[in-house]
Amino acid sequence: MTEPLPWPATPPAHGSVVLREFTETDASLALELGEDPYIPLIGSLPAHPTPREAEDWVLRQRSRHTEGRGFPFVITVDGIAVGTIGLWLRKLSEGIGILGYSVSPRHRRRGVATDALKAITGFARTVPGVERIELYIEPWNRGSFRAAEKAGYRREGLLPAHHEIGGVARDMLLYVSP
Repeated sequence: MTEPLPWPATPPAHGSVVLREFTETDASLALELGEDPYIPLIGSLPAHPTPREAEDWVLRQRSRHTEGRGFPFVITVDGIAVGTIGLWLRKLSEGIGILGYSVSPRHRRRGVATDALKAITGFARTVPGVERIELYIEPWNRGSFRAAEKAGYRREGLLPAHHEIGGVARDMLLYVSP
């Protein structure tokens, strides 16, 4: 276990979005995200979670920072939890921070992902050792790569069969921060 880096004293924010730590009340967000057909494939949230599974998922998110794995945030708009975003540090020894995010289907197409990416990117640039910020996005996920591009990320290339998602090796587009 790696010693965790300090949590930001000021919540990262941009535009309509404020990023905050997970709390027990975020089980309702987990229930909502678990109904999306894709989100459970890319993380540890079960599809159609029970209330207990949603609570367990929130506890896992809360432990990620204390374990030194990174910074999991809840994306909020006007105090309402609308998604999640994280800065993951598994490649920190190489100077790389990796971002991952998901927005609840009912809050998409409103610029939330773009604002969240801008907020976490500003924060990531303050994290000791992070020299490069990467995003991995499936080529079909037009909404996600458009949000990344609007946040200033540039496509660096296609990585064939790079990530296993839903038990299948999937091609990923690599995006990097400016």
